[in-house]
Amino acid sequence: MFYFCRQGLSESPFDAATAKVQGEKLMKYSVLVVDDDRYVNEYLTEAVNRAGFETVTAFSGEEALATLNSRSFDIVLTDLKMAEMDGIMLLEHVKRLSAETVVVIMTAYGTVEKAVSAIKKGAYDFLLKPVTPDTVEHILQRITEMIRLKSENAILRRDLEHKFQNIVGKSKVMKEIFELIESVAMARSTVMITGDSGSGKEMVARAIHYCSNRREGPFIKLNCAALPETLVEAELFGYEKGAFTDAKKTHRGRFELAHEGTLLLDEVSEMPLNLQSKLLRVIQEREFERVGSSQTINVDVRVVATSNRNLKQYISEGKFREDLFYRLNVIPIHLPALKERREDIPLLVEHFIEKYNAENSKNIKGVEQLALRLLIKYSWPGNVRELENMIERAVVTSRTEYLSDSDFPIELAVGDVGAVEDGLRIPMKLEEGSKYLILKTLEKFNGNKTKAAEALGVSPRTIRNKLAEYQMQE
Repeated sequence: MFYFCRQGLSESPFDAATAKVQGEKLMKYSVLVVDDDRYVNEYLTEAVNRAGFETVTAFSGEEALATLNSRSFDIVLTDLKMAEMDGIMLLEHVKRLSAETVVVIMTAYGTVEKAVSAIKKGAYDFLLKPVTPDTVEHILQRITEMIRLKSENAILRRDLEHKFQNIVGKSKVMKEIFELIESVAMARSTVMITGDSGSGKEMVARAIHYCSNRREGPFIKLNCAALPETLVEAELFGYEKGAFTDAKKTHRGRFELAHEGTLLLDEVSEMPLNLQSKLLRVIQEREFERVGSSQTINVDVRVVATSNRNLKQYISEGKFREDLFYRLNVIPIHLPALKERREDIPLLVEHFIEKYNAENSKNIKGVEQLALRLLIKYSWPGNVRELENMIERAVVTSRTEYLSDSDFPIELAVGDVGAVEDGLRIPMKLEEGSKYLILKTLEKFNGNKTKAAEALGVSPRTIRNKLAEYQMQE
């Protein structure tokens, strides 16, 4: 079938290859060797075995196919020119059975056309004979490295899915955000996450950290809006003992604590203006000094910042440094408000029901259709955080298997009563006053339409019709 220097078999051409793998055997990947020349088959099988692989042999394409039907292989090493079923035909069968199996075709009659045809049909490589043990070992090592990387990528993808478990969504915009997180996670560049309060900015920051090569390092957070201006510098950079009146011992700051990890600057827009230049320097130079010290500390920290403010407006008002904004905004990620991705609400509801079932030993099976429609239609001024809180409360207090509209606050069913900001006023259109009165009465009776109807002297049907007119209930 093809030429091999057979006298080489008696001269043990495997010595060099064997010496290279002694004491360092490769992982036991499985290889199916296919060749109808018995001597060549034995030669290849010994070469593959010496390289540290599990080997099975077949002496025809048909025998190889029968073997493949009974078990799977990582690699198939096959001759091209064989009777009945040649190597290309076998390749096509292998790829139909298992697309992941790697196929290498060998021949003594190689042409560019044949090689191109084999590669197009899914072959990993096309080797010309005679093939030495070193060549066999080299190609198998390349293949196993590729398999290993694919396996690691699959594990990483599953890991990413795990890391995203609290960021729920199937809408186009959320899929784009998932892809962006995955693509930027391994970079060191700063990230600016913007979005309304409660939209999930911190979750995205955590996902970036745990999907990155810093995942084993610390994830440190500083809420710039939660600290008095006088404490922000000390918390960011730390301080030496005696640096100020209450500094009774040396304190490491958030930058120091986040070394080789990620620092989240939450609501960075609220950082005092006089500290913004110091923050810019740390991000650029990767060094700082503790308060009360002249010793420079070098750090390796990735900075992720969040804001629910319009930072460009803050810049124009002189509240935020423009150079710091551009340094933080290298990779911008904007999270949409929940009302802008209503198709994600059913998934979020299911996710939060599962979460709070587990936390509270409950067994809520779902939500009734009317309640779900109300959840989807609601404006969600508090975004995902408001939805989560509402579902948690409903799961904890409900005594039924399925959450109904009565398990949720009155504003879900009747909308925002506060939309009529000043209450009853003169002058006011009759329709406005009627709406205000109905909504306030429903609020007083916790959404009970029957009691509200009795108090107003109308039928429950009238209440339902009015709510439908206000587009607050179907």
